[in-house]
Amino acid sequence: MIKQQIDRIAAAYDRNNMKLTRLTQSDSLEAVLTDRIPAGSVVSFGGSVTLEECGALRILREMDRTGRIRLLDRGRPGLSKEETEELFRRSFFADVYVVSTNAMTEDGWLYNVDGNGNRISAMIFGPKKVLVLAGENKLVPDKAAAEERVRRIAAPKNAARLHKGTPCVKAERCMACHSADRICCSYVFLGQQRERNRIEILLMEGSYGY
Repeated sequence: MIKQQIDRIAAAYDRNNMKLTRLTQSDSLEAVLTDRIPAGSVVSFGGSVTLEECGALRILREMDRTGRIRLLDRGRPGLSKEETEELFRRSFFADVYVVSTNAMTEDGWLYNVDGNGNRISAMIFGPKKVLVLAGENKLVPDKAAAEERVRRIAAPKNAARLHKGTPCVKAERCMACHSADRICCSYVFLGQQRERNRIEILLMEGSYGY
């Protein structure tokens, strides 16, 4: 991406009171997260292939292991369904919420679709700071393209990853199903925010997640 394009996209998010920071392959994600997350913070995160692939979860877990932060780790082995749901609720009181996004438009909107709704709920309200990590592959021109990206890419790929029996797994496209396994239940566009820079987007060079 050229600098003029990045500047234009960053300005669109700035108009919506969201900060966009560009990260290149030469930037240290560990250093960036350490800078953004104060010592002693309670940190939570939303389910995300992007966070796995870029190394963010590994970094957060190491920060927790060394005592720098307290991580509400929904991926901890052995958690029961009830314990996981309790962590979802406790996430609303976190200092920092780390998450990705299903799509981000070049004119300043974040688009997300959820099954349980815990991820988009925490992005909207609760945690003091939201860090959104996204690769360039999540960028689309506008809201219509964001919706189409979820229908054609994010929804079927995530349903397949989660071993769901939804029609989109075979069709490789949303079929607007009424399956009991459906993971697309709540649809949210995040636009202009009341609290300036509560949401910061870390736009990473390269492709990560779905």
